[in-house]
Amino acid sequence: MKKNRAFLKWAGGKYPLLEEIRQHLPSGDCLIEPFVGAGSVFLNTDYSHYILADINSDLINLYNIVKDRTDEYVSAARDLFSEEHNRAEAYYQLRYAFNTSKDPFQRAVLFLYLNRHGYNGLCRYNLRGEFNVPFGRYRKPYFPEDELRQFAERAKHATFLCQSYDISMSAARAGCVVYCDPPYAPLSATANFTAYHTNSFSMRQQQHLAELAERLQSQGVPVLISNHATELTRAWYQQAMLHEVRVRRNISSNGGARNKVDELLALYDVRAAVSAIE
Repeated sequence: MKKNRAFLKWAGGKYPLLEEIRQHLPSGDCLIEPFVGAGSVFLNTDYSHYILADINSDLINLYNIVKDRTDEYVSAARDLFSEEHNRAEAYYQLRYAFNTSKDPFQRAVLFLYLNRHGYNGLCRYNLRGEFNVPFGRYRKPYFPEDELRQFAERAKHATFLCQSYDISMSAARAGCVVYCDPPYAPLSATANFTAYHTNSFSMRQQQHLAELAERLQSQGVPVLISNHATELTRAWYQQAMLHEVRVRRNISSNGGARNKVDELLALYDVRAAVSAIE
């Protein structure tokens, strides 16, 4: 199966792990993603319907506008991918425009511009909720028109919601499959890459996610979770079938520094729960 790329650059994106994720995702009618991020899993699976959620309101606003106003959006976004806008001064002016705008369409257009022109494609906000990623200094940022149109086509089968992971998971019913890609637990006490959005993901929330997965499994809904492979994650996911994979991390802007790390795919499989009861 051909792999489709997301139109956003995204820290922790799942494109490198797609083969392993597809291998362990159970079949079903509807895939629920409480942490949709750039949407690589959505773009590379074949469920009848998708419920795709995230707490980042800018991200969900962007997806709904790309879905509903595709041609208008592509035309407006393309205009910002020019030499005159690929300068630090222009970038910071447009970043300010984004942070002060209340117009959903303008924010969606500027979000893609900032994503492709900002440092390493990061999505980061300060405590006031302002986007604060510095200029990336790329020679010629790529305008992902093909990827945008492909996303819009697939989005016809998707519902995009701005909500917390627990709300998304509580909506799961028989026939649903849940894939969770939470902000990853730190590899050590000093390494914390979880604060992609204004609200970071706490240790208690990580544990709560595992508890919700166990509850859904007992209700007949399978759940797959990806995270770093650490002692803590293995303890949290002890009720799941654990599959360990090695993947190249893409946080660093220095390609040579992108070391491979161990990641876990924790599968709460309904069949395993049934056999355990028997």
